[in-house]
Amino acid sequence: MRETLAALEAGDIGIEEAESRLAGYATTDAGRFDAARERRRGIPEAILAEGKTPAEVAALAATALDTTGRALVTRADESTAEAVASAVDVDATVDRDDRVGTVVAHAAGFEPPSLDAAVAVVAAGTADAPVAGEAAVVAREVGATVDRVDDVGVANLDRILDQVDRIREADAVVVAAGREGALPTVVAGLVGAPVIALPVSTGYGVGGEGVAALAGALQSCSVLTTVNVDAGFVAGAQAGLIARAVDAARAE
Repeated sequence: MRETLAALEAGDIGIEEAESRLAGYATTDAGRFDAARERRRGIPEAILAEGKTPAEVAALAATALDTTGRALVTRADESTAEAVASAVDVDATVDRDDRVGTVVAHAAGFEPPSLDAAVAVVAAGTADAPVAGEAAVVAREVGATVDRVDDVGVANLDRILDQVDRIREADAVVVAAGREGALPTVVAGLVGAPVIALPVSTGYGVGGEGVAALAGALQSCSVLTTVNVDAGFVAGAQAGLIARAVDAARAE
């Protein structure tokens, strides 16, 4: 505490960063930002844009940069992404993916974590790519090396079979699939690394909107872990935690 107060008195840190160090969060008009999440859990705090105004998201993103050196926004539409880009410091680097709906900003001098571990993010089809992309962004921000493997759905098994050796090199695997959601089960039967099934809200009629994909993953005869429908952040974070454990084991 004394170190934080001394840094504040010397002008080395601002009020928001001092508050985040002492309380574990920073208070803004848009809400309280959990600035200690990465130290506590190993996962950077993400700002979910859905349900918030662009101004609120932008304010939280600016606070994230001030307190942690990084802002991670998910489910952002174009107007929100533009508001975030306008609100952050001019020296910050901003990487936005309008299809995935993510905005990642790093303050000048921020050094992202780097783990000696790899995560494969596999998508069954092009329609599954945005949700898979969210998982990839989160795993990458945790520090894992991410390998995207796209369009390998089970409608033609040759597409996944010719990528198996590549996927087997990963320490954790996220598999995004909609429709009947068979791909995670197939991949989990072919690789030795932990597999995280990420059901996607695609599909027709009965069982559509990710229902069949979720049920199929829960009933998988190959061993895997399942997250909720379209929960790309959760899947990427879980894969990132596995990558952190692998990195720690390799460092011993």
